[in-house]
Amino acid sequence: MVGIIIVSHSQKLAEGVAELAKMMAADAPVVPAGGLEDGNFGTSFEKISTAIDSVYTDDGAVILMDMGSAVMTAEMVIENMPERKIRMLDCPLVEGAVIAAVGSSANQSLEEIAESVQDAASEKKL
Repeated sequence: MVGIIIVSHSQKLAEGVAELAKMMAADAPVVPAGGLEDGNFGTSFEKISTAIDSVYTDDGAVILMDMGSAVMTAEMVIENMPERKIRMLDCPLVEGAVIAAVGSSANQSLEEIAESVQDAASEKKL
């Protein structure tokens, strides 16, 4: 299964998004990587690295981020893991996480999940 990492400046936000995604696909490997080690707002290279390690398989992993330094920090982590298949996905965080989790639990490939999640970026809610 493709691993899914939720990166946010807020630990609670990352945990909540991961929790919602797992409610929709209980067996999906979804982990949060939010906030700093001390619980404050920010993004942590170490938390993201550890999260990737916890869900990574030969199928690869996707990272969904909220904004700003979450994107930059995730990019730095990926640069330090050149041998791994990891993609950052640009999409609405909650919708993308749910779509990725459902796709992973259905054993979709990394590319199939990325395509499905990208489609969510153009979906209108109203």
